[in-house]
Amino acid sequence: MLLPHQTLQDAAVVPPPQVPDRDEAGPWHAEAVCRRDEAGLFFAPSKEPTAARLAREEAAKRVCARCPVMVECREHALLQPEPYGVWGGLTAAERRVVLTRRRRREAELPCAAPMPAAG
Repeated sequence: MLLPHQTLQDAAVVPPPQVPDRDEAGPWHAEAVCRRDEAGLFFAPSKEPTAARLAREEAAKRVCARCPVMVECREHALLQPEPYGVWGGLTAAERRVVLTRRRRREAELPCAAPMPAAG
């Protein structure tokens, strides 16, 4: 989980969190804080200037930071993968970085396993 004080590298090296099963209480997105906010905050309008995009994304991330289902949202966006918007406090570009690092880490894990001693 990427908290406001974490870096993308921290999010990539931590194994994906165990997402609590919310099926009994309803889908995770029913509890999402963003359901009460303007959807335009989380998705870019066409031809949005860079400064406006950065400000909008930061505002969306502030909403995510107070959301009780931020982890579930982020994992959904990483598993789908969602190609656009701010999900779980990460932009599409940040999610691509996390996915690349996770894939690289997973590819390296079998190589890093110690060899059994011959005997």
